[in-house]
Amino acid sequence: MAQKKYLQAKLTQFLREDRIQLWKPPYTDENKEVNLALKDLAKKYSDKLECCENEVEKVIEEIRCKAIERGTGNETYKTTGIATIEVFLPPRLRKDRKSLLETRLHITGKELRSKIAETFGFQENYIKIVINKKQLQLGKSLEEQGVKHNVKAMVLELKQSEEDVRRNFQDEEEEQNEARLKEKRIQRTKRGLEILAERAEMVVDPDTTPYLDIANQTGRSIEIPSSERKALMLAMGYHEKGRAFLKRKEYEIALPCLLDADRYFCECCTELLDTVDNYAVLQLDIVWCYFRLEQLECLDDAEKKLNLAQKCFKNCYGENHQRLVNIKGNCGKEKVLFLRLYLLQGIRNFHSGNGEEASAYLNKARQLFKELYIDPSKVHSLLQLGFTAQEARLGLRACDGNVDHAATHIASRREELAQIRKEEREKKRLRLENINYLKGMGYSTHAAKQALHQASGSLDDALRILLSNPQMWFSDSDSETNSHQESPSQENIDQLVYMGFDTAAARAALRVFRGNVQLAAQTLAHNAGSLPADLQLAVEDAPSTPSTSPSDSAGTSSASTDEDMETEAVNEILEDIPEHEEDYLDSTLEDEEIIIAEYLSYVENIKSASKKN
Repeated sequence: MAQKKYLQAKLTQFLREDRIQLWKPPYTDENKEVNLALKDLAKKYSDKLECCENEVEKVIEEIRCKAIERGTGNETYKTTGIATIEVFLPPRLRKDRKSLLETRLHITGKELRSKIAETFGFQENYIKIVINKKQLQLGKSLEEQGVKHNVKAMVLELKQSEEDVRRNFQDEEEEQNEARLKEKRIQRTKRGLEILAERAEMVVDPDTTPYLDIANQTGRSIEIPSSERKALMLAMGYHEKGRAFLKRKEYEIALPCLLDADRYFCECCTELLDTVDNYAVLQLDIVWCYFRLEQLECLDDAEKKLNLAQKCFKNCYGENHQRLVNIKGNCGKEKVLFLRLYLLQGIRNFHSGNGEEASAYLNKARQLFKELYIDPSKVHSLLQLGFTAQEARLGLRACDGNVDHAATHIASRREELAQIRKEEREKKRLRLENINYLKGMGYSTHAAKQALHQASGSLDDALRILLSNPQMWFSDSDSETNSHQESPSQENIDQLVYMGFDTAAARAALRVFRGNVQLAAQTLAHNAGSLPADLQLAVEDAPSTPSTSPSDSAGTSSASTDEDMETEAVNEILEDIPEHEEDYLDSTLEDEEIIIAEYLSYVENIKSASKKN
């Protein structure tokens, strides 16, 4: 298959260079049938490529037929508005994996999915359609989603089967159940990640509530602007989930997660993406996933993604990995990423007919594999010392295969990470205590978090900021509530008057702070017995309403059920988030070794090809 793609790409190059239009005479007659001139062309190109003339003629004829189909589709689209979509089917449908489908572009994604399912024999609810590297949205029209004439659509089948159509009813029912479970897993993934991302903005106890945090290359938490934090959390969460599916070779479920991760990463600023290697690794994972799905030709910008990854690595690691060496002391582990980068660049060039470039990249990948290969006996030695296989591989690559140095490196890294995690948890616990202290004084959670952020965590400074800026005390929801303020009780007014404040000022302050005597007293005292001007306006504009009973907003019995479902969704995410912070750098390289050898053999076959056939 790969060799045929190479031949197709090479012949397409020759046709373009020679400006040959196969759909016109002398290669095609008026009835769109092939002419004898095509045989002469096949002879010319087979001599040039030193390969079988019959095979070249067969591939040129396929290119000619496709060109005629495309031309017919273009004419149809111009005259009727009916577009042609090139549908790439799953690997199990090997006889005819690529087909054309005609449709109007005003239909919805759901209608297109139904049409594809009916045309190619899928069960509609168990397929996903990917167009332009995005999942097709069922509720929007194709036009709204940027779907155009001659676009490529890839079908992902949620059920996995190698059996033929003659499966019995029981087998089909089992597959349907499997597909339902996979779809539920995708939905739970989405919900679990949203919950964990939301918790990053909340105040949670680090000892009792799971949450996600963003750390730098040393393992320490880093501050991210709140406007981008949630998007980055979701991007990294979807990426980790996608990587977990990649490890299990569940590529058809991994790809939607990876594409969602790419979408959320694009909401972050370029400066941020240039400073972390996550985005570069994601580009590699997306291209790798398309390759393993045998649908690399669906990814029109594979070259762009690989170049972006290379640029990102350079920005993040520095020239010749110098910045990385300065931070970590070595760059052995990160070479795994470059091995996969070179391998994918080699594969892409081969599929594009660039034999020399493919050979160069594949040989670079092979050289890196030799450097990164680990003697199993050395891994065993480290296992005997109580380290994990993952720690052993990472340690040995960081220390150029020296077992003693690797053992010291792993032990040192363990201690360093344990200390960092302890310090980070302590910081989060202290922040929680400070927020709760300010809440105990009557301030809202929003105000407490904002003040502590501005005060760089100092409780005393946060208090001064709050007293000087009473407008901070209310979140948006507080402001909406203040538009219907409760009438303060006489008892609370009397307390403030007893402290020496004016009755009118006391009543106004209590209305602003919804009966909180402590906050009202602090504000009046800080502002010489009166409310600041902006708070006075709020009092004048807001009508009074009687207080409501807490029972009016009581929850329903479904709350506990929802909580259980959320817990299940979160736990499913946490199961797939690796404990080791360098998990993405760990690989046995078993798959890479096989693929490098396979594609190098293709390149060698091309070089040694002759007319023997």
